[in-house]
Amino acid sequence: MFAKLQCVVLDCTDVLELSRFYQSLLGGEVNRPDPRWSLGDDWATLHTDDGFVLAFQRVEDHRPPRWPDPAHPQQFHLDLGVEDLDRAQERVLGLGGTLLDEGGERRSWRVFADPAGHPFCLVRD
Repeated sequence: MFAKLQCVVLDCTDVLELSRFYQSLLGGEVNRPDPRWSLGDDWATLHTDDGFVLAFQRVEDHRPPRWPDPAHPQQFHLDLGVEDLDRAQERVLGLGGTLLDEGGERRSWRVFADPAGHPFCLVRD
């Protein structure tokens, strides 16, 4: 090993909106001072309580993926573990997320999009 993952960066048009969306899902602190990054209108971070860092980069002409459209692929996605899919879904929708694929009762995950259009899954722990 010669590298260490510092963070995962999501492109979006509004870095504070998206960082606060994920803060509501994962907890943590938005824009905690960290010498690795300069914070501002074009860059925000979320330091989660378990040490993971998400970063958000402003892209003026951001074009979100359109899952499951192969012409506009998801590029990557996050899997977020939850105890109760129904309650977690209500919270995500209340925070501005969008349900993309509920699946069936037997499936243990559901696919959502964040406010900037990035797909992510809620997965039953």
